[in-house]
Amino acid sequence: MGGNLGDVRAHLQSALAGLNVLPGTNVQAVSSVYRTTPVDAGGPDYLNAVALVQSALGPVELLHALQKLEIDHDRARSYQNAPRTLDLDLLWYGDARRQSEHLTLPHPRMMQRAFVLTPLTEVLSALPADADAALQAAMPNATARLALEKTQGIEKLGPVDALG
Repeated sequence: MGGNLGDVRAHLQSALAGLNVLPGTNVQAVSSVYRTTPVDAGGPDYLNAVALVQSALGPVELLHALQKLEIDHDRARSYQNAPRTLDLDLLWYGDARRQSEHLTLPHPRMMQRAFVLTPLTEVLSALPADADAALQAAMPNATARLALEKTQGIEKLGPVDALG
C-alpha cells in the first residue's frame, strides 16, 4: 500500500480500517511506513507499507475490494505509474498462481522493489518461522535486499498510526 499525493498518511490509515471491514477480512500485521523515491514513475516521494491480511474473499474479489478502496480515496488512473493518492496491490495470495489481464499472482515486480521487500520482510519477521514458507523461500536474500534499498532509496518513518 502506498501513495504520493494528498494526505497519504490519512489514506493509509483509512485503507487499513477499510480492509478490516471487508467481509471475512482482517488485518493481521502492518509494517512500518517507509518513504521511498518513485520507481519507474515521477512525482513526489511515496509513503509505502505492507499489510498482512487474512480474508475469506477470493483473490479476484479481494482485488476488486482493494480497487474500490482506492476509488474511495480519489485514486485516478490517468496514465501508467501516475502519481496517486492511494495504491493497494495484492502481492501474494497463499499458493495461488494467476496470470490474467487484471491480476497476476504473485505480483510480477514485487521481488525487484525495495519499497515492497523492506516492509514485507518486516511483516514476515513478525510471523511464526513456519508461516507462509513459500513466500519466505521466494524472498531475495538480505544482501540482494540491501542492494535494492541502497539503489532505490528508502527511509523508515515508523508505524502507520504514529504518523502525523
